[in-house]
Amino acid sequence: MASNITLSSSVRQNLLSLQSTAEMMSTTQNRLATGKKVNSALDNPSNFFTSQSLSNRASDLNSLLDSIGQAQQTLKAADQGITSLTKLVTSAKSIAKQAQQTSVQTERDNLLGQYNDILDQIDTLAADASYNGINLLNGDDLTVVFNEDGSSSQDITGVDFTSTGLSLAAQTAGDFDVNADVDLVIADLDAALGTLRSQAAAFGSNLTTVQIRQDFTKNMVNTLQTGADSLVLADTNEEGANLLALQTRQQLSTTALSLSAQADQAVLRLF
Repeated sequence: MASNITLSSSVRQNLLSLQSTAEMMSTTQNRLATGKKVNSALDNPSNFFTSQSLSNRASDLNSLLDSIGQAQQTLKAADQGITSLTKLVTSAKSIAKQAQQTSVQTERDNLLGQYNDILDQIDTLAADASYNGINLLNGDDLTVVFNEDGSSSQDITGVDFTSTGLSLAAQTAGDFDVNADVDLVIADLDAALGTLRSQAAAFGSNLTTVQIRQDFTKNMVNTLQTGADSLVLADTNEEGANLLALQTRQQLSTTALSLSAQADQAVLRLF
């Protein structure tokens, strides 16, 4: 059985100092390797769990940015559709006015056919203004969620902007023969233009709101992530300086341990 080795007080003190320095070097090297000063709840429970909570909320909000972006594109598609519909209705109004300016029956009949063709195009365009399965111009509604628990959202009601929804009826033979009848068609077209412009303004307001909330969410995610990082991330400059100081201390402790051992060896020289 091996006998116990007894160390002098000075040797033991320097040995403990060297072990403490080695432990701090290990911690510093780990911080430099991971970039974090808090790697687990054991390092700092309060900072660790607070940072985790902030990061989780940032992640939840960040996932909402995709759906907000898609809602934004849906509104843009509807706005583009309204712009094109306005052009078609304006074109139909121009055709109706041309009919009033001619007394040739064949020309009026031809213009009536062109008018009905434009109404068909209005129906087709309204059906094509869909984005990701949602068509705000064909009666679909859109809900945009702005926060992680769904308590903040915006409901956008769709409209029917087919020719029927705009109260524009197809004309039959003879409907363009009398100017008074054409005046009624032009009045319907003017009403449709007013409806389109009003709804364009409404969708524009909705789009502005969604864009503002999108920017706010992006900034909020950045704020949350910055706050989370400040609790756990290490200052690499500080940790680098600490490592250099610890390496110097380690060298000095090793030298001191050697000197302490030499002091004990001096006793042997007496014999």
